[in-house]
Amino acid sequence: MRWYTSILFVLLRAVSALPLRFWQMCGAASGWIFWLLPTRKREIVQANLARVRPQLSLPVRNKLARECLIETGKALLEAFGIWTRIDRTLRAVREVRGGELFEAALASGKGLILCAPHLGSWEVANYWVGARTPFATFYTQPRYPQLELLLRRLREGGASTQFPIDDSGVRRVFRHLGNGGVVSIMPDHVPRSGGTVAPFFGVPALTMTLLPRLAARTQANVLMLFVERLPKARGFVIHFRETPVALRDPDLAIACTALNAAVEDCVRLAFAQYQWNYKRFKPRPGSGLPDIYRTSHLMEHAG
Repeated sequence: MRWYTSILFVLLRAVSALPLRFWQMCGAASGWIFWLLPTRKREIVQANLARVRPQLSLPVRNKLARECLIETGKALLEAFGIWTRIDRTLRAVREVRGGELFEAALASGKGLILCAPHLGSWEVANYWVGARTPFATFYTQPRYPQLELLLRRLREGGASTQFPIDDSGVRRVFRHLGNGGVVSIMPDHVPRSGGTVAPFFGVPALTMTLLPRLAARTQANVLMLFVERLPKARGFVIHFRETPVALRDPDLAIACTALNAAVEDCVRLAFAQYQWNYKRFKPRPGSGLPDIYRTSHLMEHAG
């Protein structure tokens, strides 16, 4: 790392000593700002909720949008109290639900795919899994190399291997799983190319085919994983959940529908903690999907 990156690391390491409660309170305050001001995050959350919760009245939906933005703020800022504080973070885990599924999958030696959607606190899962087994993740290389080095240093103790999101990275993941390795994938990432349109909360969404193809070809175990943030900074609950058999179906439309249904089941357990500020329904050329995030569409659902 260059000198200025090293200085920034030291500063972030120092501020991470502040209590996690402090960072979550700051995050909640940020969420209120996202809600009170005409921010892009608020517009996207409102647009998403208008699709996935159309049965709610506008006041009720706006209340839910505010709760989602508060949780978004917590997710953004709590990382500053988690990075480099492995022991403290692990002590904050109050319960692990479905931990026996994780242990059995590791013991099988058949490889393990962890489906980790944009839900809850991934940084906690990163340390918890990393404390038990080496694992790999996909990553998008940051525009600035020094930022990549900084994030790697801050997250030491988590993922031991990172594969680029390209053809070479996919080939390496197939080999990694074939050798009995563990890999985590965000199953609700909108694919840059390819993909299949499948319903997500009843709304057509471009869905990755990589995860179903990995599961079918490698016969690795597949588990859902997310970390629920408890209220009032009381800690975290880690959830492991089984995935439907249809996720391995050779018909990718069926497999992607099953994948999205598995993500939905997780989201329902902590609905406001899903990153509804993420453009989950973003179209790609040729997908045939409308762009619900255009200004004209967003204005229709502003309240």
